[in-house]
Amino acid sequence: MAAPKQRLGFWYRVVAHFLRPILMVTTRRAWSGTEHLPPAGVGVVVTPNHISYTDPLTLAHFLWDNGRAPRYLAKESVFRIPVLGKIITACGQIPVYRASRDAARAYRDAVSAVRAGECVGIYPEGTITKDPDLWPMIGKTGAARVALETGCPVIPIAQWGPQEILAPYSKRLRLLPPKTVHVLAGPGVDLTDLRGRPVTAEVLRIASDRIVDAITAQLGELRSELPPPTRYDPARPDPAIDTAIETEGDG
Repeated sequence: MAAPKQRLGFWYRVVAHFLRPILMVTTRRAWSGTEHLPPAGVGVVVTPNHISYTDPLTLAHFLWDNGRAPRYLAKESVFRIPVLGKIITACGQIPVYRASRDAARAYRDAVSAVRAGECVGIYPEGTITKDPDLWPMIGKTGAARVALETGCPVIPIAQWGPQEILAPYSKRLRLLPPKTVHVLAGPGVDLTDLRGRPVTAEVLRIASDRIVDAITAQLGELRSELPPPTRYDPARPDPAIDTAIETEGDG
């Protein structure tokens, strides 16, 4: 497995070379679909499901060992954490400013990164899933918007296993014994018929649904299960489910 050959900042390489040995010891890896990742220098958006606070690290491991160094879109509040925030900033990650005058900055930065040939990771759900069985929720439109603006490939990625290291919304790490992290990268999502059309809310919703459909199908393959017929909608939460999540997170 080859590390990315692109020019990266000092802190990015320091963090990567610090974390990779830890992940090699604390995880077992079942990776597939790597042939779908475009080579370094080709701008791409990767769209994973989100099941644990640890899965950005395990996904980064998958991408790094396959020649891509991801830049994630992350909540702006993470960048204000002492020390960690400065490191994340130095690693070139992209802050998302929600409900502010700077909200469009993340979109501009993501588009610029893709056009510069970088790998940008965008979680379509926007947060860890609240589906009780950890299936993807209804997606947001950020990944679709960047893809339609740049014309870049969108690679859907399904992950399963990181939730055993750190359960959703939990604070209890379970590093040992090593957990198996399954990652499956799929073929690019076909948005050909949508490119060149006015980027309306309807077009964005169609594109986003296709992306989440692809992720969900791949997750079903990893889990050897049929996905549910409908997706959890965080805009219409189930109080019983949210209470269960909060209880789990306190454990």
